[in-house]
Amino acid sequence: MTVDLTVDLGGLKLRNPVMPASGCFGFGREYSEYYSLDTLGAVVVKATTLKPRLGNPTPRVTEVTGGMLNAIGLANPGLSKVLTEELPWLERQNVPIFVNVAGDTVEDYCSVVDEVCRSGLAQAIELNVSCPNVELGGLAFGVNSSVLRGLVEEVRKVCTLPLYVKLSPNVTRIQDLAVAAASGGADGLSLINTLVGMQIDLATRKPALANKTGGLSGPAIKPVAVRMVYEVAREVNLPIIGMGGICSGRDAAEFIMAGAWAVEVGTANFTDPYACPRIVAELKSFMEAEGIKNLEEIRGCAL
Repeated sequence: MTVDLTVDLGGLKLRNPVMPASGCFGFGREYSEYYSLDTLGAVVVKATTLKPRLGNPTPRVTEVTGGMLNAIGLANPGLSKVLTEELPWLERQNVPIFVNVAGDTVEDYCSVVDEVCRSGLAQAIELNVSCPNVELGGLAFGVNSSVLRGLVEEVRKVCTLPLYVKLSPNVTRIQDLAVAAASGGADGLSLINTLVGMQIDLATRKPALANKTGGLSGPAIKPVAVRMVYEVAREVNLPIIGMGGICSGRDAAEFIMAGAWAVEVGTANFTDPYACPRIVAELKSFMEAEGIKNLEEIRGCAL
């Protein structure tokens, strides 16, 4: 039986629904030494900010049961280098590019999105709204509905590419934030970002991370992520990219059944550099075994 893995994300055609999550794949160079990036549905690059960022002090990554904690702090080379060095190289790999954008102010977001769109080097924007808004005393853009809607509305004015908003799970009702992003003009949503967690180093009797807290990712968060994708899919009629602990093709299928159109793979890339193409193959095998001809047959079937 022929299985069709293609996805149409509101006009953006992907050869399959699997892409690496932002921050877990760099800009693709290292992983291209293991396999051809055109086997992926898309590549979501590392969060890009207006100016270069060194990120948080070390240690900023620690392994925990069922995953990892990270407090990288959006370390990246800055917009100028991303546009002149990273994206031109990635464009030659024949794979759609999502640029994850972060910022401290609304103006930062708009400036980066505007320049990325004008460059012609990307096919979509993913807005990282877990960043602290310095104008509001450090409150993350993604935890307040009115703040989030205002950000998306301003970015929408300059964004000529499909605009996906990456939602934080560190809220009371993620559906409210999803509705706010949709109302602001988002073309789609990606969820979930990491959960806030902490680990204590028993030898030093201090937090294991210099930042004290970090983002929990990996298999431990998958049930939370599936639940949130399910809840958002029931309230918002937009394409959803699901993520959170995906390690296998069966995991990817579960997210699609919960309402996701595509998936991002994060922590699994650190333990298995072939994780993304393996998950593509496993998803195809699962569909063949179950007699599923295309993703439309199972998308949202659990709703």
